[in-house]
Amino acid sequence: MIKIENVDADAFHVAGFSYTAVNASGIETSGELSAGDLAAAREQLRSRGLLPVQLAPQSEVEQATETGVKKVKPKSLQIFSRQFATMIEAGLNVVTALAILEEQTEDDNLSLVIGELRSDVEGGLLLSEAMKRHSRVFSRLYVSMVEAGEAAGILDIVLDRVAFQIEKETSIKRKVKGAMIYPTAVLAFATLVLAGMLMFLVPIFVDLFEELGGDLPTLTKLVVAASDALKAYFYIIFPLFGAVIYGLVRYKRTEDGRRHWDRFRIGLPMGIGQVVLKVGMARFSRTLASLIGSGVDIIKALEITGATSGNSLIEDAVMDVREKVQQGIPIAVPLEEADVFPPMISHMVRVGEETGELEKMLGKVADFYEDEVDTSINSLTSIIEPVMMIGVGLMVGIIIISMYLPMFKLLTLIE
Repeated sequence: MIKIENVDADAFHVAGFSYTAVNASGIETSGELSAGDLAAAREQLRSRGLLPVQLAPQSEVEQATETGVKKVKPKSLQIFSRQFATMIEAGLNVVTALAILEEQTEDDNLSLVIGELRSDVEGGLLLSEAMKRHSRVFSRLYVSMVEAGEAAGILDIVLDRVAFQIEKETSIKRKVKGAMIYPTAVLAFATLVLAGMLMFLVPIFVDLFEELGGDLPTLTKLVVAASDALKAYFYIIFPLFGAVIYGLVRYKRTEDGRRHWDRFRIGLPMGIGQVVLKVGMARFSRTLASLIGSGVDIIKALEITGATSGNSLIEDAVMDVREKVQQGIPIAVPLEEADVFPPMISHMVRVGEETGELEKMLGKVADFYEDEVDTSINSLTSIIEPVMMIGVGLMVGIIIISMYLPMFKLLTLIE
């Protein structure tokens, strides 16, 4: 059996070059290519019918400026991957397929990226190397799977897997975002109603209370004090409220903030934390299954899975699993020891390792947790809706009652 090992690209001493050249018609063009040295780069341009005007080496082949390149929608990337896989399977070469996709895609940003991919591949780069230059579009997971597919000669199969991976991840994100729309909208509406009542409704009753005189109930005093504070200092309170939200969002983007946020999310009550955990498990299982099925070695697959898990707690646990697997320990053992992974995952992984069908078992785990996410979100929505309505009702009710309490007191005195 022939053993295929990863080859260090640096061993070939391939360098990247930026060029500006003119063709036979005198039209100027610019781009990048890969060659062993400056002479080889110049010869490569001449073979294309280009006369180099400016030719300079880059510091690194894998790095390039992405100025003006915006992120591509996951749906567009999914369609691109699926169509690319179909063309490769049909026997088209990579350059021809990219040329067709460049013209065919409806996403302008993606069309620009595909054009640069085609140019780089024509210049001698592998597809995976060209994709590394567009990290905002092609994730590390995407590039690693393509790299493994190129090495194994199954690029069409891997691209189809990538499309399936994007489809599943997009589906989960859409469901979670959909479940959050209602409570977010209700919370925003309730906040506006509360601010409106305190600023405009309560002062009307305050004027009436002053005419009636007498001592106000405690609840009414608290609401009136809140109203007075909001009216007097709204230019401080509203910006301060916005600043707090902005500060929390910025803090969440830091390493410590991300860890605190992830721990907080998993610990949320009413089943919200369980939904977050199930989403993480579905993503972990699906990603690892896709990487293993694409031919990525298990150590690198675990590293990428951890880095793309979307949750720092899962990431730390996966990195610990990776270290132990590197020492020769089966994957199921450290998965059992990690608190964040449910027992089902370690059991299924153990079966997969023993039967040699780890990819299949992980796929079944991913299917299970994706179904669980659907069920949990539906249940959570049915619980959150009445809770939110009760909360809004209590908030409005407290203000209304606090305004009418002095009147009830006055009626009692009259009687």
